[in-house]
Amino acid sequence: MVTELATRAQAFGLIAEGVATGLSAPWRLYLARGCRYLSLSVGDRTEWDAWRTHLGCPEVSVRVYDAGGEIRRSSVAEVVLDGCRISVELVEEVSTDDLDRLLVAEPTPTEPEER
Repeated sequence: MVTELATRAQAFGLIAEGVATGLSAPWRLYLARGCRYLSLSVGDRTEWDAWRTHLGCPEVSVRVYDAGGEIRRSSVAEVVLDGCRISVELVEEVSTDDLDRLLVAEPTPTEPEER
């Protein structure tokens, strides 16, 4: 694992290492000037889990929002390596059924009734 992301080559090398180990290449990559922020966008939850595990991202946040009538969920995992914040983002369209499942607590098992 790269421990210092001082140059663009090192940042892109970090992504190349992940791809070389079998991870899917991110569909979008953003590297801020000065190599202090690197953002990867991936296509599905399996890729998101693989990249966040590979990078060792301890911080995870989820945001649900309305995007012009479509409901989207943005999952972001982040880690800071030597002053560079690296985030892996997955944006998914969700339905109101998905939201209902998020808002309703799991039913607790009930005791069987005595006869």
